[in-house]
Amino acid sequence: MNNLPITLLIFFGMFASCKDNTATKDQALKSEPISEVTEPFLNTSAFKTTQEFKDYWYAGEAEITSYKLEQARYGEMRDGTAVLVFVTEDFLPQKQVKSDRYDKANTPILKLNFTKNFSTGVYPYSIMQSTFYAVSNNQHALKVSCSVQEWCGHVYAQLNNRDQFEIRSHSYFESEGDDDFTIDKAILENELWTQLRLDPKSLPVGEFEAIPSLEFLQLKHIETKPYFAKAINKVGQYIINYHELDRKLTINYNTEFPYDITSWEETYKDGHGGKTLTTKATQLKTIKSPYWNKNSNTDKNLRETLQLK
Repeated sequence: MNNLPITLLIFFGMFASCKDNTATKDQALKSEPISEVTEPFLNTSAFKTTQEFKDYWYAGEAEITSYKLEQARYGEMRDGTAVLVFVTEDFLPQKQVKSDRYDKANTPILKLNFTKNFSTGVYPYSIMQSTFYAVSNNQHALKVSCSVQEWCGHVYAQLNNRDQFEIRSHSYFESEGDDDFTIDKAILENELWTQLRLDPKSLPVGEFEAIPSLEFLQLKHIETKPYFAKAINKVGQYIINYHELDRKLTINYNTEFPYDITSWEETYKDGHGGKTLTTKATQLKTIKSPYWNKNSNTDKNLRETLQLK
């Protein structure tokens, strides 16, 4: 894997699962109001990398953090694990793929591979979102993708940042099927996680339109489009609240570099009864590793270190 100063692209993905028929599109916002908001903004100032940043992110290693996961699904809480893998790469802006070699024309990115694993009764879920976000921190994610596998079937979706957001999705549900469409650009929830790792102070605040994570949109079978949101950025805590969806996401982070994410919570109505539940993830262990080279049986101890089964 190439870890030169790299291309940041958001790989925006959609999640699928056995269908949860909870209607959330037309629900009124009932979550607690957000105060102390300011005018929204999209950061336009190019991020300047410091020596501290280069020493941490350009050292030829990925940052891997494991989390204890309590996931809401079908109106009940499920135990599982989540992993955030952050790594810098070189990205080809035209092809929108990882470059096989370094070139000055490449775009340096901070990539996030975000995985979840949990079971619902007898069958397991495996979810992965990839976000490719430019280290310049002055544009939307270049690419985002997401896949979900479970015993009912699997789905995949990809968002590419071109003149508009181009989205291609594949689902085993008849009502969703295969689809290609474009939407106007808006803040992507997926990109907020990588933007936070570069500069938490650059996160958007106030009232604005945002596209929720494709995991959430696919699991809830909601149209992929921008929704009205309000956000605040407290000390070590970023909160975004979607009024139309009656959903709140809280990301807790370390205020000191490298701004690691310590935990998060996601509250919304889930299951056929529309019960309000909160998905929670709490940090277990963080390591730095060139994990792509750690693929022999003797490297299993790294999973034990991360407290992953």
